[in-house]
Amino acid sequence: MSPMDTCSFLESLGDEARILALKHFRTRFHIATKSDDTPVTVADREIERRLRELILSRYPLHDLVGEEEGGEIGEGITWVIDPIDGTKSFVAGLPLFGTLVAVLENRLPAYGMIEVPALHERWIGYGNHTVLNWVPCKVSRCTHLGDARLCTTDPEIFVGEASEAFSILSRRTVRISRFGTDCYGYALLASGHVDLVAEAGLEIYDVAALIPVVRGAGGVVTTWSGHPVNERFDGTIIAAATSELHAEALRVLGHA
Repeated sequence: MSPMDTCSFLESLGDEARILALKHFRTRFHIATKSDDTPVTVADREIERRLRELILSRYPLHDLVGEEEGGEIGEGITWVIDPIDGTKSFVAGLPLFGTLVAVLENRLPAYGMIEVPALHERWIGYGNHTVLNWVPCKVSRCTHLGDARLCTTDPEIFVGEASEAFSILSRRTVRISRFGTDCYGYALLASGHVDLVAEAGLEIYDVAALIPVVRGAGGVVTTWSGHPVNERFDGTIIAAATSELHAEALRVLGHA
């Protein structure tokens, strides 16, 4: 798999996901509830089913993991799909939901796509490269929490000591805090509009695609304890524009 071929194929997957998502977005559809009390829609299922079909028709020997249909990460190449990251936003008619697709090599994220259908924006990252709609993008140069723009999906995802630590970070330390961004916060970080994203309670399909996008744009991504994010991570994420900002955020969140 060459970078050019992989990125081109990710673009085609993004095109397909956009068509299916917009077919249902802001229409009337049934909302089911999964065993973890999170919503799922026909769009989630249709997108994952279609992307699985396209991936396996092209790469039948690759492994595949999806939020809705499961799967196992293999030792070679694994595709990881979150068909709609931000299903709550999707069902509420908010445009910040996205489709996430990652390519794992040797169990670690190597390529990532954040497709934001309602805004017609798509980020793809690998190595030291991230593009937004084919145009290269870079993180900001923010190095201090006091200057930072922070995003997270929902303050309620933090519990116990983590909630206290995040409250200190968001209310007393950074310059601006904004909520409700789902994957879009990481995309904005890669484009230099946001400087920091902190979250908890995540699964590998929530984050695998985000890591190459942020890193490719020059950012830093680890768990709250400073460890690399892999399939056995603890569900916590700090994504920062610079190593200096990341280190400051770790000092606030790393002991939670």
